[in-house]
Amino acid sequence: MPLACGIGLKPQHASQLVQQPADIGFVEIHAENYLVAGGPFHRHLTQVREHYALSVHGVSMSIGGAHAPDREHLKSVSQLMARYGAAQFSEHLAWSGHHPSYLNDLLPFPYTPASLLRVCEHIDQAQEALGQAILVENPATYVSFVQTEYSETDFIGEVLNRTGCGLLLDVNNAWISAQNHGRDAVAYIKQLPMSRVGEIHLAGHSTEQDSLGAPLLIDSHDRRVSEEVWALYRFVIELAGPKPTLIEWDQNVPELAMLLDEARLASQCWPATVCPRGVMS
Repeated sequence: MPLACGIGLKPQHASQLVQQPADIGFVEIHAENYLVAGGPFHRHLTQVREHYALSVHGVSMSIGGAHAPDREHLKSVSQLMARYGAAQFSEHLAWSGHHPSYLNDLLPFPYTPASLLRVCEHIDQAQEALGQAILVENPATYVSFVQTEYSETDFIGEVLNRTGCGLLLDVNNAWISAQNHGRDAVAYIKQLPMSRVGEIHLAGHSTEQDSLGAPLLIDSHDRRVSEEVWALYRFVIELAGPKPTLIEWDQNVPELAMLLDEARLASQCWPATVCPRGVMS
């Protein structure tokens, strides 16, 4: 991956990104939108890929689920990666299906010795199928489990050590979970193996209310990055140095200019001695 800032690729922005190349280093796609042979998504991606590096993000591998990742799904993702020469693949530390049913969501699970073994086995299977190490993303969570025996940071650290995978650090998720569970976001970041971070995600979040009327932050990806998340991102950069950074915006998608402005703001958080490839500050 280039040491650069990037954006999630949206079909409505593809032509503009090709006709007027932007100051970004890479784009990211959701694998599940491209697991067919042809169509307009592939036509757009083929053109965009000529100008930008590519990262592929999965949302349905269900590495935290009870069953092994679907072999046909892994095969399709592997073919997609090879077709476009993607730089890396990432997935969520979550589950989204219980065979034969699929749930269109990213669901949490308790951090126990049994779930640790299961997650590591599933990551090993994914990495073998893809022929490369993947990145695993820290989740945004809204509930906790009495069965949990590991802290989230310890669990992630064990997963990384046992499988050799890397960490996709979603700073927005870290902030959301800290606020929802009453913990310190800075302390959470400090406890993560920052040397294993291969990519960072930034996104906006919304605030709702739980059943008791208390604020509940939602990983909505529907607005600009909050000031609190920007502050936490700056701390991450101070702690670990610049990392490839993606702006996520999946709901109420704005004009391309706003996404590029968010990428520019991310680049401005980097030390002046570092010039993010493809992004002018």
